[in-house]
Amino acid sequence: MSAERQVSIALQTDKRAADYIALARLIDTFDFDAVTVYCDAPFQPSYGPLLLMAPHLKRARLGPAAIAPARMHPIDIAAQAALLETLAPGRTYVGLARGAWLEDYGIHEAAHPLQAIREAADVVRYLLGGARGGYTGDVYRLAAHVHAPYPLPEAQPPLLIGSWGRRLCALAGEIADEVKVGGSTNPDLVPVIAGYIAAGEQSANRAPGSVGLVFGAVTVVDEDRAAARLAARHAAALYLPVVAPLDPTVSVEPELVERLRAAANAGDLDGAAVLISDDLLDRFAFSGNAADLIRQAEGLFAAGVSRIEFGTPHGLASERGIRILGDEVLPALRG
Repeated sequence: MSAERQVSIALQTDKRAADYIALARLIDTFDFDAVTVYCDAPFQPSYGPLLLMAPHLKRARLGPAAIAPARMHPIDIAAQAALLETLAPGRTYVGLARGAWLEDYGIHEAAHPLQAIREAADVVRYLLGGARGGYTGDVYRLAAHVHAPYPLPEAQPPLLIGSWGRRLCALAGEIADEVKVGGSTNPDLVPVIAGYIAAGEQSANRAPGSVGLVFGAVTVVDEDRAAARLAARHAAALYLPVVAPLDPTVSVEPELVERLRAAANAGDLDGAAVLISDDLLDRFAFSGNAADLIRQAEGLFAAGVSRIEFGTPHGLASERGIRILGDEVLPALRG
């Protein structure tokens, strides 16, 4: 990965086809390093939106952050990744994660989810590398005659693994190119995650710092700082009950987590928003005016993050938020 600090933008997969194309054209007017789409249930799976956007993104890398193998089989991840690579040669990546909210939709993880991630990466690389001879794992198996029957990329796309956990981050340190911590803007967490990754790098005899570290979260930026922060509270309320207990540097009472979860599940975002303090918001979302976002991003870069990812919904109106990010935040971080 480039030593230069990078800035990317991420979209939720909840749009019309025309909206993805319009947003891709807008994003392409700015110098973002990457464009990500999520793969959260029950939203649209990642690759449809990526395939719509790719012809209109001429510079940025693009890929999913991240796909749960429990939701999409690795043979399908590989096939979709290969197709995307034909539209953006040398500019794609593959993202894997355990996933969240899966049980709500009756999706069951493998008995050994970390092994499933390791083997999913193996299967994707087997197919995209044009290998033959089969694959035998504990979770996934390919018969000896199985190979990819479609055009293959010239080189393996980089692998991103999404995680907050010690063991999965260590696995990423062994096999991945990047780790994404989704839903955090907390610089205090950076050395914790970096330590998890370093353990994996060491066990695989990889050089320290081989794996880039990405922090991304809900983003709402607007000249009206108070309105932006209120909108960010509404957006963050949906995922704070999942991610807040994962951060060992933040003390969040279990009762607060349950109240947030109950309010979010009931659709009471106003009720959830009042439960989120300013400090909690600043650790789990990018919010405020351009100066606020620049300050937050600079803090993460100073802590050791290699890429910042500004996530949905970007602004009070998405297009306006993307323009502020591109016109004001991005140049300041580049400078």
